[in-house]
Amino acid sequence: MFGKVKKVFFTGVFGILYISFIAQLVYVLGWSNDVSTMLAGMAALSLEWLVLIAARYLSKRSSNSAQHNNFSGRRR
Repeated sequence: MFGKVKKVFFTGVFGILYISFIAQLVYVLGWSNDVSTMLAGMAALSLEWLVLIAARYLSKRSSNSAQHNNFSGRRR
């Protein structure tokens, strides 16, 4: 039960983060007047994208390791 709730929650959170990233990308590219401001915005977005990918990877990795460990904590 908790696994399903956790899966839906994290999928929703990552979906919101992806939509937020696209909105920020449109904002940086569409409403920036200066090239240096645009480059700074793109740099910040690239760091945010790396953090998002790392969080997604760690979330999937911890989920998989929790599923494949037996009671004593050793891998099967």
